Amino acid sequence: MSTPCASPADSAVAAPATTSSVRKVLIWDAPVRVFHWLMVFSFVGAYLTAESEGWRLVHVTLGYTMAGLVAFRLVWGFVGTRHARFASFLRAPAAAARYLRGLLSGQPEPGAGHNPAGALAIVALLAMTVAVSATGWATYNEIGGGWLEELHEVTANAMLAIVGVHLAGVLLGSWLHRENLIGAMVSGRKRARPEDAVRSAWRSVAALMLAAVLAFWWLQWSGAGPIGPGNEAAASIGKHDRDDD
Repeated sequence: MSTPCASPADSAVAAPATTSSVRKVLIWDAPVRVFHWLMVFSFVGAYLTAESEGWRLVHVTLGYTMAGLVAFRLVWGFVGTRHARFASFLRAPAAAARYLRGLLSGQPEPGAGHNPAGALAIVALLAMTVAVSATGWATYNEIGGGWLEELHEVTANAMLAIVGVHLAGVLLGSWLHRENLIGAMVSGRKRARPEDAVRSAWRSVAALMLAAVLAFWWLQWSGAGPIGPGNEAAASIGKHDRDDD
């Protein structure tokens, strides 16, 4: 699916990039980008609808979506393109600490893909998504009692805190690296050496993932009727169906 190669950190040591050799190249494939923005939308939507019975079905659907997206990302982390693979960016905590020291001193280490600190944030967000989804599923199915519902809220708030730290790191990195890292996750292109680029964007995989998510949303919501404040009955449709079974 993609050619094996050295990690960005190893490449930087072997052949430091020069101003003349660096240009905008494709770093993030389409599946990584679609995954990222679907996760952003799903988490924000689920968090905002958490306290409303009328929006409960939307909340639950977005939670299931996040769980499915994590499952995809775990697979893509092994079979995806160069910079999507866990092997290309996962580092020991010491590497993250070293990168942060360089970042705070105004001399961040160069690298085409995820930096070591960002990699830790990604792992934390994936793990927290699993925890939030599992506790949310148990709560929705009335398993575990009130303590599990409390745990679901705690993990969701912890995930929000990690998202905040991650966003702050992205903004700081954009300023110090003098590059729009948020824009790079839209276009997929960053300033790097030509040899650091990925060969294919894999748009077909991204399109299939997006189609699967949209189809799931349609199946969840098509028979629910009006959703939103004042339509609390829609939120209990799934539960009533299970009771009837």
